Amino acid sequence: MPLECVDTVMTDTIPNKRFFKIGEVSRIVGVPTHVLRYWEREFSWVRPRRAPSKQRVYRRRDVEMLLKIKNLLHQEKYTIAGARKKLQPRSPRPSRDQALEEIKQELIDLRRLLD
Repeated sequence: MPLECVDTVMTDTIPNKRFFKIGEVSRIVGVPTHVLRYWEREFSWVRPRRAPSKQRVYRRRDVEMLLKIKNLLHQEKYTIAGARKKLQPRSPRPSRDQALEEIKQELIDLRRLLD
C-alpha cells in the first residue's frame, strides 16, 4: 500500500485529541511501549515532550509519524536504516563548507554595514 494511502487510513484511527500518553500511543500504533521508546532513539523527528510529571506526551504528528514508521517496518519490511532514509526530507542539505562560506559572507556584509 503506498504511503499516501496509508496516511488517510492511519489518521482515522487516531482519536481527536491534542496530546497522548505513551500507553495510549502504544494502543493506537499497536506496539509495546518499549518499542516506542526504541523508535524515539532511532528516528530523531519523533520527540515527545515531557510533562511536568516527567511522563512522555506525544502530539498528533508524533503519532502519525509512528504509524508511518510501523507501516514501513512491519508491512513493507524496511530495516530501521531504510525506513529512516525513506522518511528523510528530500531537500538537499548544503555542505558544511557551503554553510561556513555563507556565514562568512554574511559577517563580512554586516561589518561593512557597521563601518
